[in-house]
Amino acid sequence: MLRVGETPIFESAVILEYLEETQAMPLHPRDPLARAEHRAWIEFGSSALNDIWGFYSAADEAAFAGKAAALREKFARLEQRLGDGPYFDGARFSLVDAVVGPVFRYFDVFDRIDDFGILAELPKVAAWRAALAVRPSVRSAVTGDYAERLWAFLLARKSHLSQLMAGALPLASDRSPHLAA
Repeated sequence: MLRVGETPIFESAVILEYLEETQAMPLHPRDPLARAEHRAWIEFGSSALNDIWGFYSAADEAAFAGKAAALREKFARLEQRLGDGPYFDGARFSLVDAVVGPVFRYFDVFDRIDDFGILAELPKVAAWRAALAVRPSVRSAVTGDYAERLWAFLLARKSHLSQLMAGALPLASDRSPHLAA
């Protein structure tokens, strides 16, 4: 939540739009059609977060596999859209990057559990993920113990993913290469 004076603003996409409209350095493209495309990909990011919730909440292997396949399909679509990077729309960081950065944080933890094939063989997505992981604004968006807290949260879900976590090393002992130190 963002508080402006006495007014709370909630929902991350709404907060981003507010900041876009009130700050000196906008993160949306100037061109209206390009802006509309960016807004569509921002919705994609929100949709991916919903699918991620379904993935880590799936009660059984069949539901889990279905959510993994849906996520894979989403990221394959994204792979087709991405250019040479390093960011969503090239050299310029945008609101799409700001929205998708947190999506990739989940995969930093998922990668410690197993390779679910969701992001496999998507080189543009992998390069984008790596570029976002080292960007200071993305790194500082969460606390240093975020990965460990997410690990504990996922483990407590008592889902299919939680069961798979039993065989994985805890995050505190060896961090993913995408996790900021």
